[in-house]
Amino acid sequence: MSASLGYDLIVQQLIPGYASLARLAVALLSVSPLASRPGAAVLVAGCGTGAELVEARAQRPDWQLTAIDPSAEMLAAAQQRMGGDSIRWHQSTVEALQADGRFAGALSVLVLQSLADDGSKLAFLTALARSLEPGGQLVLVDLMAPERSPLQHQVEAAWLAFQQASGLNADPQALEPLTQGLHPIGEARLTALVNAAGFTDPARIFQALGYEGFLLQRRP
Repeated sequence: MSASLGYDLIVQQLIPGYASLARLAVALLSVSPLASRPGAAVLVAGCGTGAELVEARAQRPDWQLTAIDPSAEMLAAAQQRMGGDSIRWHQSTVEALQADGRFAGALSVLVLQSLADDGSKLAFLTALARSLEPGGQLVLVDLMAPERSPLQHQVEAAWLAFQQASGLNADPQALEPLTQGLHPIGEARLTALVNAAGFTDPARIFQALGYEGFLLQRRP
């Protein structure tokens, strides 16, 4: 099994709904006011092994895609998966990309959760907003902090049950980036951060246990 397919299988066994998440994210962006234009420039921030790139090519082969990831290993896996596709590849963070106003839309899946809320989350979101044209949209998906609820213990138990039912039996080292050292935040904090970064209020478009997806738009 290739590295990219192995990683994707682990994430599908870990996160409910992940198998269709890339399809949903691309579909949302493809009908947005700016990224719906033929040949629109779209950024995949934290492309990982390329799940969103595969779906983008299936739904919108006309898009001019730029894929970035700070991990050379992940970037190499995505490049291998996409073959000779004419994607612009950068081993970089979005903060270092310096792509002011270049993109009509962007996708960021399971990236913000790994950044500490010490200014790093705000810097990431601000750089994403800056990289978009005014009115450009971002699909953001991450693990979120749980709301206070007497049923939260059941939600956490259900997540473990889902993993077991999915046959998750991965090496702990493979799971570590997805389960350890994460910094989830609540929706109120997310709203404050995205507003400060230059986005409108987040609109929820996906939720599966603790994982939530939001559609954001850069303010004019």
